[in-house]
Amino acid sequence: MEDKDAQGFQAGQSGLIVRIPEAEPAVRAWRDRLGPSSRAGVPAHVTVLYPFLDASRIDQGVCAAVSELLGRHQSFEARFDHCGRFPGVLYLAPETDTHFRWLTEAIVERWPENPPFGGQFDDVIPHLTIAQGQDEFVVEEIEADLVTNLPIVTQVSSVDLLIHDGTLWRRRASFALS
Repeated sequence: MEDKDAQGFQAGQSGLIVRIPEAEPAVRAWRDRLGPSSRAGVPAHVTVLYPFLDASRIDQGVCAAVSELLGRHQSFEARFDHCGRFPGVLYLAPETDTHFRWLTEAIVERWPENPPFGGQFDDVIPHLTIAQGQDEFVVEEIEADLVTNLPIVTQVSSVDLLIHDGTLWRRRASFALS
């Protein structure tokens, strides 16, 4: 049986994310309190691909392939200008999600055995999760607070590889966009 932490993450899991450091002042307190990935060491981010490969499969060759693949994509500006909701989830949405989708599609095309979120969604919508599993009145309070800090604008110039060590997510590598 694999080791899982309190949030259900398993040692050896990996993911590719775009960090959104400009969002931290607006979202950190909410994410720390209401987001399991934040408590596990994941910064404010947009997921490119989760789960990716098991850590035991990630070697120099895989990192070189990811680097080459992502290096074909130009850096871009992302503007988070509104909140959105999935069932049980509040998130910040980018004004345009095309570039995030392209990054995900490129990685999935190369590693089709790893569909986003295990294939559980027909359409993967790029987003920055703020809170999960909260009552409606809590979500409304969070959203009212967040909209006062919008828009949040960032320059996306890299994608990070995170690995879960059984307790926390840690950055193993960062891959530059062109």
